[in-house]
Amino acid sequence: MIQRPGLRITRCADAFEAVVETVLGQQVTLAAARLFDARLVAAYGADGPSGLRRFPTPATLCAVPVDSLQATLRVTGARARTVHEVAGFFLDREPGGPLPERSELAALYGIGPWTLDYFAVRAGDDPDAFPAQDAVLRRMLSAHGIDDDAVERWRPVRSYAAVRLWAMSGAHD
Repeated sequence: MIQRPGLRITRCADAFEAVVETVLGQQVTLAAARLFDARLVAAYGADGPSGLRRFPTPATLCAVPVDSLQATLRVTGARARTVHEVAGFFLDREPGGPLPERSELAALYGIGPWTLDYFAVRAGDDPDAFPAQDAVLRRMLSAHGIDDDAVERWRPVRSYAAVRLWAMSGAHD
């Protein structure tokens, strides 16, 4: 695992954006997740500097009915419902604030163990989170003959191992 020495975890600056983008990326390819994100920003984002678009606010997404989110983003009803619920959850939180506690996020519809572990890697501050159910990570572990005991020996920095495996796979470039 030394092909990319010095690889660091790139963390999302905004917890709301990270949670919404992660929800849109559940159980789909990275290309599909990026397409859903692009549709969301194009439809509901605000104009920013130099013709760029800002990520939509929780208030903006709360004002959009779930069926409209589903149709615009071309996602499942369950995924649209989760995005809407996440927006409601973040509505009264400070913009740019820290990632909420796992227990708070776990109470939201459509947020499960993989999503919570992924949040911890990409938007939290847990250097030991490891989304063990991630399809790319499972494939990479298998391809390199890495068993659960080896993953446990990576404690307390399994998040770095996850990022390195994703980078090696090319799936998160």
